[in-house]
Amino acid sequence: MIGRVVLAALLAGIAAGFIMGAIQHLRLTPFIIAAENFEAAGAAGHAHAAPEAGAGSEAHSHADHDHGHAHDHGEGWAPADGWQRTLATTLTAVMAGAGFAAVLAAISLISGLPITPQNGLVWGLCGFLAVTLAPAMGLPPELPGMPAGDLLARQVWWIGTIAATAAGIFLIATRGEAWAIALAIVLIGLPHLIGAPGAVDSESAVPPGLAASFAANAIAANAIFWVLIGQFLGLALNRTAKDIYAT
Repeated sequence: MIGRVVLAALLAGIAAGFIMGAIQHLRLTPFIIAAENFEAAGAAGHAHAAPEAGAGSEAHSHADHDHGHAHDHGEGWAPADGWQRTLATTLTAVMAGAGFAAVLAAISLISGLPITPQNGLVWGLCGFLAVTLAPAMGLPPELPGMPAGDLLARQVWWIGTIAATAAGIFLIATRGEAWAIALAIVLIGLPHLIGAPGAVDSESAVPPGLAASFAANAIAANAIFWVLIGQFLGLALNRTAKDIYAT
């Protein structure tokens, strides 16, 4: 039984991931490339604005920047523009889709609430609300070169927001008592009352309009991604493991 559920999750996640990869290539990658260009131009501008220390020093600054940008700022290999970037983002989307589908399937099994072709879209929307929309209210999708707060603090807030929102949605979906609805509202709202960690430095070479457009497109793309995951998972479970809730 578990094997059939895992198979269904893999099939659903892979299918949704390939579609998400295409959306990323068409709608999100152009924003990322534009932001990287602004980041590079801003770094070059800082190098030109630095106090003069001789022509050799200025040339060295440009060489250091170019080298760091080509190697992901010294953090390791990064895919080049073109097919490498497209392949990397698509594979990432496929793995994420499979993982998210597995999580939805596990919640379905534990709770006894089936995921079907009729309600798969609702399951996907719930995943979108918990994993994408709720965290984006405090930490919207970011482009390269944008200011950000402490990484660990952001990760803790992000994970806590997902967990609290998911728990709140689960209570609303499974319990009708007043106390459960009240607790769900508290859980969903608490992370936002606490607030997401802010950036220490607000300076950025990325234009605000570009950042806003990217955030809107990224959130919309993830909405489609999650709806596809839920719908495909409902279809896959109906084909491979539709009897699991009756045993």
